Amino acid sequence: MPVVNKEDKIVIGSEVFVPLISAEKIQERVKELGIQISKDYEGKIPIFIGVLNGAFLFLADLLKNVYVDCEIDFFKLSSYGDEKISSGNVTLIKELNCDVNGRDIIIVEDIVDSGLSIKYIEELFSRYKPAGMKVVSLLVKPESLKYNVKIDYIGFEVPNRFVIGYGLDYAQKFRNLRSIYVLEE
Repeated sequence: MPVVNKEDKIVIGSEVFVPLISAEKIQERVKELGIQISKDYEGKIPIFIGVLNGAFLFLADLLKNVYVDCEIDFFKLSSYGDEKISSGNVTLIKELNCDVNGRDIIIVEDIVDSGLSIKYIEELFSRYKPAGMKVVSLLVKPESLKYNVKIDYIGFEVPNRFVIGYGLDYAQKFRNLRSIYVLEE
């Protein structure tokens, strides 16, 4: 676990990250999202599709708060590598193992930044014939959206700054933080 100093800051080299969203607020909002999704999918059996690696913690906690029958699958995209900003190119690294034709699917993202990954996912799923597709994202950066994408369920809107924790990484590290931290200005 990364060391957090007494001011609740994380120092990585010369960069300082400060608390943005507490673990308690995250869990409270994830519970609300799970309840809302359950109401919206009453009588249906949606497939939750987590986008690896970042969404795995959010998806696990979200499903603990979903009370309708559901299935789960994952696929993996890459657009960041070890950088703090997107490369502008999305690569599919792991395909789905399930058949989504005629099914309700819920894409689970950790963060929507430019919207590029969601746009890619929409194009990817246009090859299939799902009954419906919705997107839930823990975080959305409205100021940085470059594509017209619809996010159906939003955990938190955050400023256009680099964030880590609760699944969000910095060069594949710091995903295990319980809270979300933002790069100090």
